Amino acid sequence: MNSSLPAHWRPLLERWNLIVDGDAFATPGSQLLPVRWQGRAAMLKRALTPEEASGGVLLRWWDGDGAARVYAHEGDTVLMERATGTGDLFSMALEGQDDQASRILCATLARLHAPRSAPPPAHLVPLRPWFRSLETAAGEDTRFARSWAAALALLDDPREPVVLHGDMHHRNVLDFGERGWLAIDPKCVTGERGFDYANLLTNPDLPTVTRPERFHRQFEVIADTARLDSRRLLRWVVAFAGLSAAWFREDEDDDGIASDFAVADLAQSMLDG
Repeated sequence: MNSSLPAHWRPLLERWNLIVDGDAFATPGSQLLPVRWQGRAAMLKRALTPEEASGGVLLRWWDGDGAARVYAHEGDTVLMERATGTGDLFSMALEGQDDQASRILCATLARLHAPRSAPPPAHLVPLRPWFRSLETAAGEDTRFARSWAAALALLDDPREPVVLHGDMHHRNVLDFGERGWLAIDPKCVTGERGFDYANLLTNPDLPTVTRPERFHRQFEVIADTARLDSRRLLRWVVAFAGLSAAWFREDEDDDGIASDFAVADLAQSMLDG
C-alpha cells in the first residue's frame, strides 16, 4: 500500500479490497481518492461537512438511477462509481453543442425527479430555509429585494414538489460511459422542480451565461424539454439568481454577484416584455 496516503484511507482500502488508481485530491467539502473495486473504476469520497455527508445518503436513495451509484458506505465515506467517459458538458456548452448539453441536463433531472417506491431520506429540508441568505440581503439592496419578492411568491404557492438535486450545473453531470450521463454532488433539499432547472441558466462559471442570445436560446430549450411553464421558470431564474448572488455576497465575490444579477435582469426583461 502507498505509504504516502493519508491514514484515514488505509482501513477502507483493506476492508473493501480496493486498489489505488490515481492521486488523492480535495474539494472544499470532501476528500477523494480514485480506486478500483472488483475490477471497476470507483471513487472513495470522504465528506468534510454535514452537507456533503447528507449528499451521500441521497445518492444511495437514487440507487444509480440518474446519479452515480454507491457501492458501499461507512460513516462519512462512500465508495461510488467513477466517471470514465470522455464527454464534458461544460466543453459542449462552449463548443457549439449548448442545446445538446442543456437537453442532457434536463433528461438527468427528469430521472432524479421521478417518483421512487421507497420514501426519501428523512433528513431532507424544504426550499424555504435555503433562501435565508437572500431574505437577509433583501433588506439592504433593491436588487436582492426583487429576487426575494419573486422567491416568496413561488415558495408561498409551491407546485410539482420533488426531491431536488439542489446544485445542478454542467460540472455536476458526468459521462459514465455505458451508464450514460449521471449526476454527482447533490444537496439534500425538496421543493418545486423548477428550482433545479433555473440553476442551469445561472452558472457563473460558464463565460457565456450572461449573453442575451445564449440565455434566450437555452431558456427556450430548457422550458420546452422539461415542459415547464415559461413564466414560472423565469420567476425561478430571478429568485435563484438572487439567492446565488446572496451567497456570493457572503463570500465577497463581486464577479459572481455581477454575473447573477445580469442573468436576473435578462429573465426579468422577458417577464416584463
